[in-house]
Amino acid sequence: MKRILIAPSILSADFSALGNEISRLESAGADILHLDIMDGHYVPNLSFGQPMIKAVRGISGLPLDAHLMVTNPADYITDLAEIGVQWISFHPETDFHVHRLVHTIKQYGIKAGLVLNPATPINVIKPILSDLDYVLLMSVNPGFSGQSFIPSTIAKIRELRGIIDQNGYQALIQIDGGITDQNAADVINAGVDIIVSASYIFNSADYGVAIKGLRHV
Repeated sequence: MKRILIAPSILSADFSALGNEISRLESAGADILHLDIMDGHYVPNLSFGQPMIKAVRGISGLPLDAHLMVTNPADYITDLAEIGVQWISFHPETDFHVHRLVHTIKQYGIKAGLVLNPATPINVIKPILSDLDYVLLMSVNPGFSGQSFIPSTIAKIRELRGIIDQNGYQALIQIDGGITDQNAADVINAGVDIIVSASYIFNSADYGVAIKGLRHV
């Protein structure tokens, strides 16, 4: 049985005690730190930029996964690479040259992913799926933490898993939005490899118990 990777989104962390929060996540068994980068244009909210990410890099040795919810993702890649981010995903509708940007990311030795919103069909990324390291499926609409999981995402996971497996592609499937211990088994059984979680982990008294609950072990 494959090991499910857990990527806590630090957007829901207590920023006044970020070092302690990250230490707790590491002790709890987190695999990746997920960074939701929002510009106030593609999504209504603003989150944090390069100085915060650099600070996180200085605190933790865990892989950093940047989800770019921004209108000009190409402008961020060099800075994120220099900071030491290992995973970068962006929304295909935010760049005119998706193939080129994916390969720009990969040229830095960074894993490249594309993000599909709940209403965005898988067909959008089929022409480039063979080049991707991962696909992030949003199971809520992006921009706000604490939303409820959209059930139709299960069928979308299964569809994407089928395409990847049938063609021998290497892309991992990442899921983000409303995942708890109550629905984690459903997304895992549908074919997910990586679970992003924000509110569920950070609202838990014991991060380790929460992460084990997401892995369903």
